[in-house]
Amino acid sequence: MSRRTFLKRCGLAGLGFAAPIHWQSVLSAPQTSSETAGYPGPYYVVFNASGGWDTTYLMDPKGVDGINRLYQQGDILTVGNHRIAPIAKHIESGMSNEDFFAKYGPELRVIHGLDLSVNNHTPCARYMATGKLDSLAYPTFPALVAACHGAQAPLAFLTFGNYSATGNLVPMSRVPYLQSLRLLARADSVEGGTHAYQDAFVADRIERALEEQFQSRISNARLPRVERSQSMLYAAQANSKALERVVPFLPKEPSKERLPQQNDIALAAFKAGVCISANLSIGQFDSHNNNDKDQMKLIPELLAGIDDLLRKAEQLQIRDKLVVIIQSEMGRTPTYNNGNGKDHWSINSIMFLGPGIAGNRVLGGTDEKQQLIPVNAQTLECDKVEGIRIRPEHIHQALRELANVQDHPFSQRFPLEVPAKEKLQRLWS
Repeated sequence: MSRRTFLKRCGLAGLGFAAPIHWQSVLSAPQTSSETAGYPGPYYVVFNASGGWDTTYLMDPKGVDGINRLYQQGDILTVGNHRIAPIAKHIESGMSNEDFFAKYGPELRVIHGLDLSVNNHTPCARYMATGKLDSLAYPTFPALVAACHGAQAPLAFLTFGNYSATGNLVPMSRVPYLQSLRLLARADSVEGGTHAYQDAFVADRIERALEEQFQSRISNARLPRVERSQSMLYAAQANSKALERVVPFLPKEPSKERLPQQNDIALAAFKAGVCISANLSIGQFDSHNNNDKDQMKLIPELLAGIDDLLRKAEQLQIRDKLVVIIQSEMGRTPTYNNGNGKDHWSINSIMFLGPGIAGNRVLGGTDEKQQLIPVNAQTLECDKVEGIRIRPEHIHQALRELANVQDHPFSQRFPLEVPAKEKLQRLWS
């Protein structure tokens, strides 16, 4: 009865479990039951400012030629090696650039002048997420790293929206609400409470009986569909036990804001060792009208959400295991349209922090017209003569190396085809 309830709730929550297709993979898969500590990290988080952020109001300020209407060239601030737009007096809530970079600037690595080649939402989102513009088959980086490091984990790849293709390497897990995760984590309890369906010794006997039954049957010849069903049931058994580890790390009350709600779910799953990566997202950045008003509302919300994740991770003692990628699928034009908005711009910026990433560093750049400046792949210095145009595939190649999955068979299945002379040398050091 409890297993049926468990599987039903998985479906209602849109939760995809890392259930192997063949029984051989079940036997060879790493343990993810409650008897093991689960995946120990590092954990990978991608923050998506969906719709296209205005980088001139964040980490790539421009105070000339009317590119923005809220500050002048002389107002631009410097925090360490970072140049930031002064926005504190223009926001009503959230976190200002001033506070964010004062707190995290020493850890942040920023890359400017990212060339997307196109400026439509869907191809840009796909390109930023996968490093591949001309294919729908490629997995996003968080899906790839989850598949390489722990596809058997119950919630290996969590996603809360934005482009989330998996390349059929790992299930896409969606747990939209904290209560959904609470119910899943307590699937063996009545209505997700503290009262179990069976006494502990009864549940243990059921577990052992089902495992013995599974072991006795897998050697028999079966149709693939039957074999797959039994494999999924067995995986659900193990995943149910593993998810119990989430319970101690669930906050008593859900957060009210969009990103903190997602943070609570991802962090509890990380701490419990049942998740490798999470794709977090907030939308409405597509400011074709009233650009300044919209960006001054959304950028502080994004920065506050990142701060929330890092503060809570510190409390859970996993802060030093978080690799954080902060991105949007495009930038916004250096000119305003007739609706006081800005349209799509194919030149972008991206930010990183986490273990293995040296901070207080800015690479690449854009000129006074917000056009990219090429970068020397060997020195990482701006080089208009011999430099390359940094594209998402260059970033993703470096991310694969950071995560030590560049030679994994899954990565080889989805090559980025970056020429050796264009690989960004020592990007993270």
